[in-house]
Amino acid sequence: MLRSGPTPRSMIRAAVGRGLLALAACVAVAPWHPAQAASALAAAKLADLRGEAASADVRHVADWAVHSGDHAGLPFAIVDKVDSRVFVFDAQGRLQGASPALVGAARGDDSAPDIGSRPISSILPEERTTPAGRFQAVMGKGPKGEDILWVDYETALALHRVVTHAPQERRVQRLQSKEPAERRITYGCINVPVPFYEAVVRPTFQHTRGIVYILPESRRTQDLFGSYEVRDAGLRNAAAALPLAR
Repeated sequence: MLRSGPTPRSMIRAAVGRGLLALAACVAVAPWHPAQAASALAAAKLADLRGEAASADVRHVADWAVHSGDHAGLPFAIVDKVDSRVFVFDAQGRLQGASPALVGAARGDDSAPDIGSRPISSILPEERTTPAGRFQAVMGKGPKGEDILWVDYETALALHRVVTHAPQERRVQRLQSKEPAERRITYGCINVPVPFYEAVVRPTFQHTRGIVYILPESRRTQDLFGSYEVRDAGLRNAAAALPLAR
């Protein structure tokens, strides 16, 4: 008489089940070591903000510019009008510095017609906007021969050292304010502290062209730049690149 017991097919199923359980027990994700994380993030082509606090839109544009190559391998700056701050990156997307900035007194994302050829005295309060967009910037000379970063020559839009010829405007003091609204004072140009200009802006752009992204405040950033979200995908790719512990 044959002894009763499991059939060969049932024995195979049991063995497979035990093998899967063993595999699940011994395979685990390795710890997220800082060096591995940095390497994986670099491979994911994300901007490196070096721990600097920034708005979601700044992070979005910085990551997209690096991931897509929209900055064309050039250093670039991002102007956040809502927070009245400037972020300067090298050609690899590494933050070189960030600073409060003075921007246009009026809310808006467009320049008034012919504003670049009009005298300052003719510019109405509601026309004192810092236009949003992607600009090809180059170092040049200002009205008094000083070096400035021309963001858009046609509209006389520049990023330069804070101007102090009108003491009643208290521009230096406004730069020190913690309130972004206090930094809305210019006719459209972007003013930064002198030390920041000398240590970050000029060295970054003095020997090359660059890109300046001025974020909008009355429309969606993605609509203006045609940008896409890359940080979530980049972090997933970075995690996938880490080894498994067995």
